[in-house]
Order: sequence, then structure tokens, then C-alpha cells
Amino acid sequence: MLHESRTSLAGPDVLARAKVFFNERVPHHAAFLEEEGPGFATFRGQGGEEIAIAVFDSAAGTRVRASTLLFDQAVARFLSTLPA
Repeated sequence: MLHESRTSLAGPDVLARAKVFFNERVPHHAAFLEEEGPGFATFRGQGGEEIAIAVFDSAAGTRVRASTLLFDQAVARFLSTLPA
């Protein structure tokens, strides 16, 4: 499933928060950083399932897009922690 949100945070700050959130704040379903770049991060979790997060600068703030099959609830929870 694809999730999308906008935030006032800069892209690198969103990715830094994602690294902490998915490693520490998702009990029993932690996902660990697998690969990262200036505008994206991918995480691997239970059963090899993936979370991919990308950030894009826009006039209305930073667009955050996340894709996953198993971690929909965790991704939605993460996006809800970002400031508007």
C-alpha cells in the first residue's frame, strides 16, 4: 500500500525520525535500515518485508511517500507523528 503525507520538516529530518521510529518504537515488528540515500530510506522487517520511504521538496512543504505490504499500520502511525 502507498501512503503519502506532507510535513513542515526537511527531508533529512523525516528520514532521521523514520530510522529511530522503525527501529525502536514498533514493538514486535521492528524494521531495520537496509539502504539509504539523500531522499530515501528502505527498511527490512519481519519475514523480509520492506518499508520504502521517499521525501520530496515541494512548495507546500516536504512530501513523504511510503510503500509497504505488511507494515501499513506502523507506517500510518509514523506519518501521524510528523508535524503538519
